[in-house]
Amino acid sequence: MSTIDPAAAPASSRSERVHAAILGAAEEVFLRDGYVGSSMDEVARISGSSKQTVYKHFGNKEQLFEVLVSSMTDDTGAPVGHETPGVAGDVGTNLTDLAVAMLDAVLTPRILRLRRLVIGEANRFPDLGRALFEHGPERAIAGVQRRLAGWVAAGVLPAHDTLVAARHYNWLVMGGPLNAAMLLGDGAIPSPAERRAHAQAAVTAFLRSIGHPSAT
Repeated sequence: MSTIDPAAAPASSRSERVHAAILGAAEEVFLRDGYVGSSMDEVARISGSSKQTVYKHFGNKEQLFEVLVSSMTDDTGAPVGHETPGVAGDVGTNLTDLAVAMLDAVLTPRILRLRRLVIGEANRFPDLGRALFEHGPERAIAGVQRRLAGWVAAGVLPAHDTLVAARHYNWLVMGGPLNAAMLLGDGAIPSPAERRAHAQAAVTAFLRSIGHPSAT
């Protein structure tokens, strides 16, 4: 049986593996040591790359952290289906399942640590907060808006300002549980049963606010 020489792999593939290894190391270092306490030397050591290679891929520490923030929030939102929303089936069930998926994605220790870290650096490095905001809450709100617009176009929901409604939905779903977990620590992360109960109550309130017949 023949073996594949790693050195014979395409340069692009090797570069992608190095890039991914550096990001993985950066996540470990930044979440463990904080932004100020982290060093590119430590990222290089854990990733198995030279410091020169780390700088070649990411430029500087701030750029590395910004890419990490974008990557982690993109990965978190991907399973939720923000980019390809479905509008089939019962509206309440669809929105409840979406709410649970959003809570499950965000209420994890690693994402909460990332959020706390970004908030702590928001004044000094506003681009970091902007990256988290755009790839996290804003992306989620855009996905909800597309769903709502689809239901309005299909005559399932009454006409309403779908952007405002999507923001209200996001807050009803995420506001309470996320605030508690962010401020009280990982011990305040609700259980799966608590998340679903909260999601159902939030969706009921949301549908009532936009005049959906089943919620009146």
